[in-house]
Amino acid sequence: MAKKSRHNRKDIVYSTNPDFNYEHDGNDESTETLPASEQRLKVYLDSKAKKKGKQATLVNGFKGSDEDIKKLGKLLKTKCAVGGSVKDGEILIQGDFRDKIVRILTGEGYSAKKL
Repeated sequence: MAKKSRHNRKDIVYSTNPDFNYEHDGNDESTETLPASEQRLKVYLDSKAKKKGKQATLVNGFKGSDEDIKKLGKLLKTKCAVGGSVKDGEILIQGDFRDKIVRILTGEGYSAKKL
């Protein structure tokens, strides 16, 4: 059983009752990762202000666990030989690598679309 974090507790901060059990948010279940052939990924270029005007390639639409999306993000960063990050179910790759990422994803069995 996974250790329940105090950050997921609902409403109650502290209780003096020794028999009290905290209610936790339902975020403990790990989501099942869809097979690569069922994933519908969107690859697009972004240069918003949060990246200080620099171009970044974003990959959205991944359905699965955080661990699996991090593995996919690491694969893309390694194949493109650039930096990036994985946050909020979105893979960010520094620079304009849309064509290369679509080729990599389709080679891995994913259904990727360049927008």
